[in-house]
Amino acid sequence: MPPRTRMLAVAAAIGAIGGSSLLVAPPAAAEVEPGGWTSVSPTFTEQERGCGQIDGLTFRLTCSTASGDQRAERRYATYTGGTRQFEGYFRITSLSGTRISLKQTFNESAAGPFFMLAAERGGRLYAVHGGATLSNAGTVGAQVRVNTVHVVGSQHRTYINGSLQHTYASPGGSFYDKFGAYRTNSGNGPATVEWSGIRFWRK
Repeated sequence: MPPRTRMLAVAAAIGAIGGSSLLVAPPAAAEVEPGGWTSVSPTFTEQERGCGQIDGLTFRLTCSTASGDQRAERRYATYTGGTRQFEGYFRITSLSGTRISLKQTFNESAAGPFFMLAAERGGRLYAVHGGATLSNAGTVGAQVRVNTVHVVGSQHRTYINGSLQHTYASPGGSFYDKFGAYRTNSGNGPATVEWSGIRFWRK
């Protein structure tokens, strides 16, 4: 399938309910590390590459290809400086493959991923860079809440189901958030991931 990119200017609240296949809304949850946050609604593009397919907030890799660019993702607007928080819920509804990236914080200044949260078949959630295990909550059918708090030029923190699981030193520069389903260098599909409850804050 040829690459396709569509610019959509939508609020995060609209994106949170855009997946028609989702039958149950995620539970209401406040941002982690409360205090002083302002809700924001960044614009995004959709990226379908290789066998990646997007339907609302459902992201699929339909092939088992273990090479090339296989992705179905939302890429949000670039930010620089300050502190940013992402929140989203994902549910892996099928995973015949393994090592699929779910959420990325991308370092635009360095032209590469800065932090990638990925899932292995069996439910292990891990940081692609460094390989640290964050949780074993990513089993097929389970709903998982992800929050990332990024203090640009200082630290990036990742919470799974409200619990801090990973910290990572951060350089300065320009960054953006991505989520969906993306084949890592050592991974392959097929995979289907449903996202919901997407929200952003800054301070």
